[in-house]
Amino acid sequence: MKINPSGNKLRVLTWQAVFSMLMFVFMYLPILVLTLYSFNQSSYSAGWQGLTLEWYGKLFSDERILSALQNSLIVAFCSVGISAILGTLMAVGLARYQFLGKTLYRGISYLPLIIPDIAIAVATLVFLAAFAIPLSIWTIVAAHVVFCLAYICLVVSSQLTSLDSHLEEAALDLGATPVQAFLKVLLPQLMPGIVAGCLLAFVLSLDDFLIASFTAGSGSNTLPMEIFSRIRTGVKPDINALSVILILVSAIVAFIAELIRASGQRTNSH
Repeated sequence: MKINPSGNKLRVLTWQAVFSMLMFVFMYLPILVLTLYSFNQSSYSAGWQGLTLEWYGKLFSDERILSALQNSLIVAFCSVGISAILGTLMAVGLARYQFLGKTLYRGISYLPLIIPDIAIAVATLVFLAAFAIPLSIWTIVAAHVVFCLAYICLVVSSQLTSLDSHLEEAALDLGATPVQAFLKVLLPQLMPGIVAGCLLAFVLSLDDFLIASFTAGSGSNTLPMEIFSRIRTGVKPDINALSVILILVSAIVAFIAELIRASGQRTNSH
């Protein structure tokens, strides 16, 4: 009995499509349910009473939410700004220069990518306590710089691999100083990777709960911390609405970051 090769291939593709569809349903069905219940008129998620935009409107008049959002934005912008400078310099140094202990330094610099957040949070808290540094919003910034730095360095390093190092050498041969070659030749080529890394780090900082909860001082709650404090008494539609907004913002920023990174790699490859 002969088997139709095309039919067998079609059967395999069909099972692949079914498996992929199940995976997408498993990942995104909770988000769809969350979005649906954010429009629920009922004050509780247990029963459905119709559609409304009331909960989205209440978010913009909630002082605690607005204060937590302000803290989250301060932390995200400050930590990303510091990490952008240090991460770019670190990536360039690792890619362009040779020094003693470079391999060890490279491994240590990427440790925050694989170390659990709880370990970073506890280590940071112990360090702050050892030096008697009072907890505040700035200790959250310092803790976020640790992992934002690693992510930005990783993205910029991947951008560096597609660049032509001869352009810097040509600039140096033409009389440019190392600083001028970096600012006028290398930095413009790295800018898509830097922006993409900053956007990725911004999303991670904005969404972080664990590290912030360990390093936050009194009155410096971030948005994820405020959400967690409210869901202890039950999930309300306003929290559903806030969660939907956070998911949309994170997805849009991540999508823009990937577009910028891919566009920069295509430009540099040409």
